[in-house]
Amino acid sequence: MSNVDSSPSAVFRALHAPGRLLVLPNAWDAASARLIEDCGATAIATTSAGVAWAHGYPDGHGLPPDKLVATVREIARVVRVPISADVEGGYTDDPARVGELVRAVADAGGVGINLEDGSGTVDLLCRKIEAAQQGAAAAGVDVFVNARVDVLLRALVPAECAVAESVERAARYRAAGCDGIFLPRLAAPADVATVVAAIAPLPLNLLAGRAVAPGAELRALGVRRLSAGSLIAAAAYGRTRALAAQFLADGNPDSLFEGGFDYGQMNALLARG
Repeated sequence: MSNVDSSPSAVFRALHAPGRLLVLPNAWDAASARLIEDCGATAIATTSAGVAWAHGYPDGHGLPPDKLVATVREIARVVRVPISADVEGGYTDDPARVGELVRAVADAGGVGINLEDGSGTVDLLCRKIEAAQQGAAAAGVDVFVNARVDVLLRALVPAECAVAESVERAARYRAAGCDGIFLPRLAAPADVATVVAAIAPLPLNLLAGRAVAPGAELRALGVRRLSAGSLIAAAAYGRTRALAAQFLADGNPDSLFEGGFDYGQMNALLARG
């Protein structure tokens, strides 16, 4: 009999093992998550922007937390792989409420979260990380807490100080109990290698972008997680806008048949939920 832990939490942690690169094409609802799983994804991560847009809210703490929890629950109903939810900054500056949100996300089926510092203080995110771990414990779920460091994303310090500041913050977040570090806008290979070494043994998560190396190169540098962020959701909405504008202009449906997913296949994918 095998003693290997096959729980979603254990599987998700194993996907961050040294030498591996977890690629996450972020989803924004149950249908997109199921499609991404069907493409071979080993885990599903949500995009805060995509989830907010799908519910009619702007990204940037505009989404009511209950909508996020409902989205995680809907995704969990149709996929079988582990789920990680982007909870932004927890939608509050009250660490206790962040803990409550993480417990709700875990109860809904999530086994990971992204929790960002944004423009807040390092001390505040440390308290939120501690509260998140307490909320996960209350739910009885081993939640992987990915701490997002926004120094580069928000240009919080001069460019020449950004890597050092990010590493310093990562050390604080590790001491507070995070399980991984997410550094959007980190791209230069030398800087990536510096951060990978500085935060070890924690895994480094990067955000895909024009200046970011492809997966094979990132894995060679020691990166263990690569996220699409809002890019796929934005592309889907961009395509929707283009198709709708053309159809409104001339009523010609020809373009509506280009690149669409088969109706019967989509129904079949969701039937198992």
